Amino acid sequence: MKKILIVDDHVDIRRLVRMTLEFESYEIFEAEDGATALLLAEAVRPDLVLLDVMMPGELDGLDVCCKLKSDPMLLNPRVIMLSARGQAQDCSAGRQAGADAYLVKPFSPLQLIDVIAQQWEHA
Repeated sequence: MKKILIVDDHVDIRRLVRMTLEFESYEIFEAEDGATALLLAEAVRPDLVLLDVMMPGELDGLDVCCKLKSDPMLLNPRVIMLSARGQAQDCSAGRQAGADAYLVKPFSPLQLIDVIAQQWEHA
């Protein structure tokens, strides 16, 4: 069973994503900030991380993405950045941080499912 870590400071976003994915056979974990996300990632070693860019605390999504991608113990999880920031430089910053995909909020559940499916094809 594939493991997905949802990282977003908004509980409503996490709930929406969880509800979208519950119909699939995924093991789903949630974190509300970057520090918690890194601790949880070390514990569960997710296959995929859905990661908000703007979060409170010392680590934003870009920082978390860099750390996830550079930690050899995590076995290079796929990372999809989720952000309200949709400018070209925002997408570029996500890619430079190591993101495998960048999805702009608001997105539809079908968009999310499609982007996740693409990540499994490239894994």
